[in-house]
Amino acid sequence: MKLNLKRPLAFFDLEATGTNLGVDRIVEIAVLKVLPDGSQEMKVSRINPEMPIPLETSLIHGIYDEDIKDEPTFKQIGQEFADFLIDCDLAGYNSNKFDIPMLMEEFLRAGVAFELDDRKFVDVQNIFHQMEQRTLKAAYKFYCGKQIENAHSAEADIRATYEVLLAQLEKYQDTEWEDKKGNKSKPVQNDVDALHVFTNLSRPVDFAGRMVFNEHGIEVFNFGKHKGKCVEEVFTLEPSYYSWMQQGDFPLYTKRCLEKIWVRWNNKKVLVKQETTRTVTVEEVRQNRNQYQGQKPNFQKKEYNPNYKKPEKSEPITNDMLDLLKQKFGK
Repeated sequence: MKLNLKRPLAFFDLEATGTNLGVDRIVEIAVLKVLPDGSQEMKVSRINPEMPIPLETSLIHGIYDEDIKDEPTFKQIGQEFADFLIDCDLAGYNSNKFDIPMLMEEFLRAGVAFELDDRKFVDVQNIFHQMEQRTLKAAYKFYCGKQIENAHSAEADIRATYEVLLAQLEKYQDTEWEDKKGNKSKPVQNDVDALHVFTNLSRPVDFAGRMVFNEHGIEVFNFGKHKGKCVEEVFTLEPSYYSWMQQGDFPLYTKRCLEKIWVRWNNKKVLVKQETTRTVTVEEVRQNRNQYQGQKPNFQKKEYNPNYKKPEKSEPITNDMLDLLKQKFGK
């Protein structure tokens, strides 16, 4: 089966020093770019994370400190991958929760411009979990009837992910699915827009899931004491919460998304203030003047008050008065 693409779809996989988005670093990245005509381009690189790889992590993906000590840093090669991903939608296995936010952290640290706003995201794991509830190894066996050779190498995993998606499209394109509200549909279609919707049901704002869109498309917090509350509403009630998050141990992309909402909220405040404190224009002054032109002022005559007493005139200050004041206050 050939993917029905309007623009390139880039499958990518990361191996890292760990899973903490704010702390850990990428040690290997593999990108398989599938073009609308069905042709493919692959770009793979190991990366020096500039920090030790924990042994328990190395035992999983097989990459040790010695293997990457002479490799380039992400800052050195980040622009190459940003250029390779120009005009691409993104796909992967568990990519919405890990690979995309991890990649964005590295781009932001390296100062490489890379935007997500106009892209579609297809998380193959979400299709699998929502339809079968399994792992990548099981998915590859279940859908493709194969075993992954050299599992946990980025290139092997991402090729398996690509094959799994093709098999999923064949298996589920006519399969009915029911959501939690009882709505039925056939969501697994050979269309990136449809796959984007189906694999992003949680509607994250920042991929790390600290903020999500509610049913009205409004950003709400998805953690902590303000969980479920509108982000802008929290800014109004507790503006210091923004500073707390910006200074806290949150992913850089989460902070970036938060900043966008903060700027938008402040711009709304400025507009409201301008409306309430709007200055009167010259034209409005002329209109008001013309409206009352020719009308005689209405001066009301004050009534006579027989009990009114004119205030007594104050006596001038003399040297005797000043001497009395000095004696009283000791100065």
